[in-house]
Order: sequence, then structure tokens, then C-alpha cells
Amino acid sequence: MVKRFIRPLFFGRRFYWGFAALILLFVLSYNWAFLYNIAKYALLFFVLATLLDYIILFAKKKGIQAERRMSDRFSNGDENPVNIWLKNRYGFPVFLKVIEELPVQFQRRDFLIKTSLGIDKETVLHYELRPVERGEYTFHHINVFVKSIFGLIIRRYQETDGETVIKVMPSFFALRQFELRAMSNNLADAGSRKIRKIGHSLEFEQIKEYVTGDDIRSLNWKATARKGGQLMVNNYSDERSQQIYCVIDKGRVMKSPFDGMSLLDHAINATLVLTRVALLRQDKAGMVTFADTLGHFLPADKRPGQMNLVLETLYNQQTQFLESDFEKLYALVRTRITQRSLIVLFSNFESVSGLQRQLPYIRSIARNHLLLVVFFENTELKQLTETKVSNIEDLYMRTIAERIGHEKRLIVKELQQHGITTILTTPQNLTIETVNKYLELKARQAI
Repeated sequence: MVKRFIRPLFFGRRFYWGFAALILLFVLSYNWAFLYNIAKYALLFFVLATLLDYIILFAKKKGIQAERRMSDRFSNGDENPVNIWLKNRYGFPVFLKVIEELPVQFQRRDFLIKTSLGIDKETVLHYELRPVERGEYTFHHINVFVKSIFGLIIRRYQETDGETVIKVMPSFFALRQFELRAMSNNLADAGSRKIRKIGHSLEFEQIKEYVTGDDIRSLNWKATARKGGQLMVNNYSDERSQQIYCVIDKGRVMKSPFDGMSLLDHAINATLVLTRVALLRQDKAGMVTFADTLGHFLPADKRPGQMNLVLETLYNQQTQFLESDFEKLYALVRTRITQRSLIVLFSNFESVSGLQRQLPYIRSIARNHLLLVVFFENTELKQLTETKVSNIEDLYMRTIAERIGHEKRLIVKELQQHGITTILTTPQNLTIETVNKYLELKARQAI
């Protein structure tokens, strides 16, 4: 009985204003006696109105229905929709305040949505959440505070269907943006550059009519003769079933944050998209994770379930606090990846000396495979180099930022001198740049 009639009971703002007005009337009646009778009748009216408001709100056991509707998986780093369905079962209009008990990872204690519902009406409240960490997120109660037109009493409905646990996975929303573009090499809408194809691909695809811009070296004279003079050309597709490995460094250098997410999370999101694009283009995709010890090794394949295996493997990856061991990575690549492959290494180097410690192992990997090293540009330091200098401290800060930026460019130059393909990019453009480079290497038949 206490649980139903007492615990959900709250008093509205009008109740406290009315109570304060009654106190004021009784205080003033000491000096003006005629106010005493007015105060008594006002008190009686106030008590009756409060009781009436209480009765109409608590007479019905379930006056408000609420239900949370959302996916059982959220995409990391993206806006994920959440809907709350509400229905008014009272015989009068109500005013509602909805407070969600969001997962602790969001650190939001100010969630509040106000709305109103007519008699026997229902509505759907919509909001979005952007997680920045992978893992399990637990949603708790939906608290709905309802009041009538009187506004004296507030009743709380707490939906307790049990805790709702959802998984925050690597950004699968981005997959949809790249799937169709990947089939045609058209990534212009995503902000990427056009790719000029060099030479011929190796796999014959079809014979088609000649159009302006086709390579005249591909003319098929026999097919042209059969068509009565209509020029026909051989059309070639990129070579398929090549091996693509995404290698993710989980060392301490990947823990740096950008836009609320670590560099590891950005690398994981890019890996997911690149894997999907590779599978759509009939290549075999695999992945390797490593830190001070070797992590997961997923052999390259293009079977139907490969994408799910990659997604589940990436879901539980976490950064370590020790320096990554590139020697162990080289040993794994030498023994487990025997066929020439494109190896996309996601890591981060802050100085030339840091690169030189790992360079012998990176060069050894590049001898037998096409190695693409992807590392990150510090956008905050770049912004410092563009700010105006107003004092000596600003000058020092800008000089240090420019020095670090110069170190990054030296790292690119050092890698290129050893014939290693390199991408220096911001975390924001990581996915686009990586997919671009993959398609470019495919077009150049570099793998």
C-alpha cells in the first residue's frame, strides 16, 4: 500500500505556492481580523482541491503507459535514435515530465522531456545518444511524472521492466555510406578524390560498346567485326581474391582522445569500413591486433560470416599502457601471412626517434607485402600553429606545436624513402583516406 500510494507521491509547485499563501493569510489575520475567515475557507478549499487531485491521479492503477524502443546495438561515435512510447489512460488531459535513467557512460543527469497528452492519446518522444566507448550500456527506469490541470499533486510512474542492456559496437552506420560507393569507386560524395586508373586490370569482365574515354588498346576487333563495324572494347575488372589485413596497434600511443573517442576507436571504425569495402570487391579480409603482446589474428577470408567475425572481434578491443612490440608483429606476419597481401597498419608515431626504434621491423614486413602505414595528425596542435601570437607564452606554445608537426612530416618522408606507402591524416578523415588509398592501390595493381 505504501509502495502504491505514498512512494509515488510528490507535490507540485502550485501546492507550495498555495501553502505559502495560506501561511501569509493567517499571519496577516493577526492584524486584520476579517482575513481570518477568508484564510479558513481558503484552507478548506485548498485541502479539498488537494484531496481531489490526489484521488483522480491515484484512483487508476496504471494511468500512464511508457515503453522504451531502440535497437539492441548502438553504433560507436554516431547518433543513435531512442524512442519512448507514452499513452494516457486517464479520463482527462495530463502534463508529463519524462526522466530517463541513462547508462552511466553518458554522464548525463539533466535528461528531461516535457509533454502533454489528451484523453486516451499516445505519443512517441524521440532523442538521440552518441556513445564514445565500446562495451555494454545499461538503461534503467523510465520515470514519468504526471499531473492534472490542478497541478497540486504529482504522481510518479516508474517503468520497471528490468534493466535493458545494449551493446555499443564499432561504427556500423558508416558501412551503409560506403557500400554502394565501393562497388563503383565513387567516393566523391564522401569527400574523397577521384582515382585515375593506370594500365590494365588483369581479370576480364565483359565486352561492351566503345564510348569516348575508353582505352583504344582494349579494342576487340573480332567482336567489332561481328557487330558490323560498331567498335567493341574489352572491359577489365580489378583483380579479386587478394588478401587485405588490417593491423591495429593497441599500445599506449593509441589512447589519445579526439572528439571524445580514442585513436583506437577511430582505427577500429576505419577497419570495419575497409573490411566491408574489401569484401564487396571480392577480396579476402582479415585482421591482426597487437600491443606489448600479440592479440587477435583473424585469417583473411571472404566467406559470408567474415564480416560478423570482424565485428565481434573488434568489439572487445582495448588499449594497453605499455609500448607495442613490433618484433612480435613481424614474427606473426612472417609465419602466418605467407601470401603477398596488403597490410594496413594503424598506429601512431610522435617522433622520428620513436619510428626508428620500430623501423627495422616495419621494413622487414614491407619486403614481402605491400605495407600501408596509417598514423594520425594532431588536430589540436595544428590549430595552435594557426593562432595569433599575443605574448611570449603563445610564441613558445606555437613553436612547440610547429616542431611536433614538422616531426610528423619527417616521419612520412622517412617511411617513403624506404618505399613504404604512408597516410598522415586526421582522425576525422581516417576512414575516407584509408578506403581511398585501398581503391587507388587496387587500380594501380600494386598488391
